[in-house]
Amino acid sequence: MVGGGELRVLSADWVVPVEGPPIEDGAVAIEDGRIAAVGTTSELGEGERFSDAVILPGFVNAHTHLEYAVYGGFGDGLTDFAEWIALHTVRKRRGGWDDYLAIARQGAAECLRSGVTTTGDCSYSGAAGVAMAELGLRGTVYLEVFGAEPDDVLRQFAELRERVEGSLSERVRLGVSPHAPFSVSAQAYRACAELGLPLATHISESDSEVRYLLNGSGPWQGIPWLVPPAGTTGARLLAREGLLGPNMLAAHCVVVDHEEIALLAEHDVAVVHCPRSNAILGCGVAPLAELRAAGIRVGIGTDSPASAPSFDFFDELRWVLLEARARERRADALTAAEVLELGTIGGARALGLDEEVGSIVPGKQADLTVVSLADSPFLPWEDPVTATVLGGSPERVIATLVSGEPRYERGGRAWLELIGAARSARDRLLSHGARTS
Repeated sequence: MVGGGELRVLSADWVVPVEGPPIEDGAVAIEDGRIAAVGTTSELGEGERFSDAVILPGFVNAHTHLEYAVYGGFGDGLTDFAEWIALHTVRKRRGGWDDYLAIARQGAAECLRSGVTTTGDCSYSGAAGVAMAELGLRGTVYLEVFGAEPDDVLRQFAELRERVEGSLSERVRLGVSPHAPFSVSAQAYRACAELGLPLATHISESDSEVRYLLNGSGPWQGIPWLVPPAGTTGARLLAREGLLGPNMLAAHCVVVDHEEIALLAEHDVAVVHCPRSNAILGCGVAPLAELRAAGIRVGIGTDSPASAPSFDFFDELRWVLLEARARERRADALTAAEVLELGTIGGARALGLDEEVGSIVPGKQADLTVVSLADSPFLPWEDPVTATVLGGSPERVIATLVSGEPRYERGGRAWLELIGAARSARDRLLSHGARTS
């Protein structure tokens, strides 16, 4: 047992530990917020029973922007990623702190409703970290900075840190996010790395940004907040400057070649795969098989509704599966079990949190998701993992627990006020007219 607290047992048709085979008629014992034991109901008792359901580790959404929860459809179908990001920058600057916080609270709530217990959020204002703490999510809030001058970038970070640090919980740790090699200079990246905090960035999301970095050509010309072209790609630039390392989380990595994948692997950089976002923006399909074959720590992220349509993690899992099989033209290119692993312990490894979360193992935090498949085509059960990946949805999540505490329960009405406040913020973001304003 973990400690001397009260023991609580949850049971279901199946428990899927991820690090170990599924357990039929399984049970999880929780004590002091941690997993005390995992086994069958004959071993641990039935406790609180969930019928026609599976108990999973809480999902790890390794790349989010919670502050963009209401941005769905903003600029959909624009010609190039450069045009989208320029519009996105204009829109988000229209909001204020209250708007950012209202939107981030809704984003945190939507993650919990989708079975997510841990997030790695790149936060423009810091509001995401506050919302994560308030609603009970675990994870890292990477405060986002931009610019060429190291002193200016450090000033931005210090201001964000001062704004939010006192409002973070023990479950939410602080990180820094130099946005991308096209918006942050190598010198500013170095200043961020020297803070000694977890670091997240965006690398090679689109062909057009790679062209800009190489020689300044293409549709990125004229965007005022970009740094001068580096003459090389993002991964090569950061490797040349000695800035790649195991403390770095790289989102996207869609347009990377074999040499760049080798550099990421050599320096143990973690990568977050965001297939829906990359597809909707027309950026392409990341080389997931090659990244995994190189031994890179890979997690899954929904990005945000500014590009992907939602924080629906089940939908993201299915996209990972379908794109991998379509790209490789093989139905066995990626299994449902491998996808689930990427969305749980894989994301935890990418964030450096796998000692605490990502699988149902005694001693780890009791971060759990209970999913019902009662009204799905997957009952009676054949394979609970395939049933969950192909048939799960936020509507089928019965409960999401963080450290054994329910943070979402199906049928609750506690977040209706959060949704209303976030919609009001969306109205303000749209109030200045057409998409080109």
